[in-house]
Amino acid sequence: MQDQNNDSKGISRRNILIGTGALAAGTAVAHLGGLIKPAEATGGKTEKWPWPYEKLDPAKTAEICYNEWYRVFCGAAVINSVFSQLREKIGEPYISFPSDAFVFLEGGQVGWGTICGSPAGANIVANLIIGPRIAGDEAGHHMATDIMQWYSETTLPTFTPKKPRLTAKLPTTISESPLCHISVGKWMKAANKPLKSPERKDRCTRVAASTAYELVTMLNDWKDGTYESTSDFSCAKENGITGQFNCMECHGDDVPQAPGA
Repeated sequence: MQDQNNDSKGISRRNILIGTGALAAGTAVAHLGGLIKPAEATGGKTEKWPWPYEKLDPAKTAEICYNEWYRVFCGAAVINSVFSQLREKIGEPYISFPSDAFVFLEGGQVGWGTICGSPAGANIVANLIIGPRIAGDEAGHHMATDIMQWYSETTLPTFTPKKPRLTAKLPTTISESPLCHISVGKWMKAANKPLKSPERKDRCTRVAASTAYELVTMLNDWKDGTYESTSDFSCAKENGITGQFNCMECHGDDVPQAPGA
């Protein structure tokens, strides 16, 4: 059952530093540069994206993501949970999209503990469907920013699969950060379980599924024309430097300061 009650966030939106969200989305688009081929010009117009979208069932998407995690881990599982359905509903360009190539998002990008693969994968999906950020226009990043903030604020995981591979009750935690290192580390401490434990793996599986559920919920609202961005803070704008929430846990007294900030 999806738990949409986020009243237990316990943190202020004004403290969400989403520079990492912009960086991750930009990194994702950069990776896609060699994968996306412009559509053939029709009537003098050439389009790369946005790509077409049809509404999906969030619960079904989360179930697909849960099982895909055990094959390609978090980022690719989130992407596949959406694009596999759109391949059937729409066809191209989703048929040709190599979703499995994004297996590198696992472990905060090949185990480096940076942005969690779940929001990173969700941001790739959102930006391909909604469209690019154009200079002077922030609209293309609104949903990606919301995903980063939702991930950081929410008590995760929120989704429980119908047939979980692990039946043990798993603790839930608030990461207060989009970083894999912080998110997983806080959960491991709360659960007293090591990285390679079945419990940690199934926890991350459910976090990916929870993210896929939230992503499709957002996309469905966007398709209906009812989506409104909820993010309200940008580290780059307010502090003159890109950043993310919860800098002090990693940096201590060494948080980088922008000149003149």
